[in-house]
Amino acid sequence: MFFQLSAQKDVSATQWQEDLRFLQNTIHKDYSFLFVKTTKEDFDTQVEALYHEIPNLREHEIRVGLARMISQFKYGHTQIPYSTMAKSGILPINLYQFKADIYIEGVQKDHKKVLGAKVLKIGDTAIDKAMELIYPVVPVENEQYFKAYGLRFLLAPEVLHAQGVIPELSGTVTLTLEKEGKVFTHEFKTIAMEDKPKAFNFTLPTAEWLTARNTETTPLYLKHLEDKLFYFEYLEDIKTLYVRQSSVFDDENETLEQFYKRLFEFIDTHHIEKLVYDVRLNGGGNNYNNLPLIKGLMARPKINKKGSFYFIIGRETFSACQNLTNEITRYTEAILVGEPTAENVNFYGDTRPVVLPNSKITAYLSYLWWQDMPALENADWTAPSIPVTMGFDDYVNNQDPVLEAALTFNAHDFEPKPIEYITDLYLSGQTQQLAEVLPKMIQDPRYAFCDFEMELNKKGNLLLQSGRVPQVQASIQVFSMVSQLFPNSASTYKNLGEAYIALQDTPKAKEVLKKAISLDTNGKIGKAAKGMLLEIDQ
Repeated sequence: MFFQLSAQKDVSATQWQEDLRFLQNTIHKDYSFLFVKTTKEDFDTQVEALYHEIPNLREHEIRVGLARMISQFKYGHTQIPYSTMAKSGILPINLYQFKADIYIEGVQKDHKKVLGAKVLKIGDTAIDKAMELIYPVVPVENEQYFKAYGLRFLLAPEVLHAQGVIPELSGTVTLTLEKEGKVFTHEFKTIAMEDKPKAFNFTLPTAEWLTARNTETTPLYLKHLEDKLFYFEYLEDIKTLYVRQSSVFDDENETLEQFYKRLFEFIDTHHIEKLVYDVRLNGGGNNYNNLPLIKGLMARPKINKKGSFYFIIGRETFSACQNLTNEITRYTEAILVGEPTAENVNFYGDTRPVVLPNSKITAYLSYLWWQDMPALENADWTAPSIPVTMGFDDYVNNQDPVLEAALTFNAHDFEPKPIEYITDLYLSGQTQQLAEVLPKMIQDPRYAFCDFEMELNKKGNLLLQSGRVPQVQASIQVFSMVSQLFPNSASTYKNLGEAYIALQDTPKAKEVLKKAISLDTNGKIGKAAKGMLLEIDQ
């Protein structure tokens, strides 16, 4: 068992408080631009609470508390590293969320009997509650980031104790598990963090570590993980080229530019009907390496066309690979497959280290804003056009439903960017075609990924917010169309009311606001509509 604690006497309570103030002042002075997803007031309130708690806290609780302060900014790069909170060791398992459940995907061989078990509790805390409790410590960019990079915090007893998941800090933690229909408990003793093998979010089998996956064969997305950051394989029987790129850094044996050159030479000299480019395990690197790939794809219309190019993204797609995804989305005809990315579309990235003067803990604070996409197109993540999530049985049996979806998808008459397509029809005056295709698209299961009601309301609000009469009138056309397609949409009727108010058409404003209230009497939208009605009557 590995369990190591340093005494708080090494750094006094007063010194910890000085470190916290230093961090607070540095952020306000040099990084105030990070106050986007939280406010200065909320940040300072939490800082003050921690400041006054420090004299009564143990060292690990203070370290975790400092991480909570930084994680408020909700930019994945801006963080106090996980290793700072895992000094006393971690549990000898690897967790992975397959659909709704958390499984032990990998384990140190001494605990072989729990391999593949579903996690029900950590200590006496249900797994859902445990995740909720550790959530504030994780620099969560979005929910996908938490799935990819947050579950490891469940393995650190220091985090578990500091966040109230377990009552006492110990080198032994008991989990309640379910396997083959049986529920049981198992006790784990901590190991040093560096003793856990790294293979992205999956376990690379070694003499000491086992994976739940059947290792007799290896699916394409896991091939060469131990020796190659990128590779391609020609599936000659189906005339498909599969590419996995798991980093935007150069490999020690080949630069990305060299790899791209070799890739395009292969494409140019072989009969390829479909290109599947897989970045679901790609956590980033140097986004200046992306350009040769984009230029090469744009120069090859035979492969860069709808139905011939599929781009697989996932919960580990982050940082410079988000930049790559943005560029793929903007400049190619790729259809995106898989899960949403772990990064905001536009985001604060590159960091500077800020070393706290007494504890010497390093906080990494982002200073560069990456905006590849127009501000109005920013989003929590890039969503796939073909959403597919792998199940536990798929993983164990080396099935890859994500790749299968890319290989079998019927792209005939499919629009990968449906809202953009609808907008183009509207702006070009093709109202008859719009009236025909939009209801069909809403009913088409291939567009289940698109929230038409929300996205069309966004378009209408953009017109409304301009304040100019022609645009406001156009917003009424959009909202009216949406209300016909979604007659129970309270938000649409509220938006219509706001548009009519802007045109000073009080009778129509009252009519649609009353409709919004009837659809959402006690909800936020209904209350907002009531407030607008009161203002009209004053």
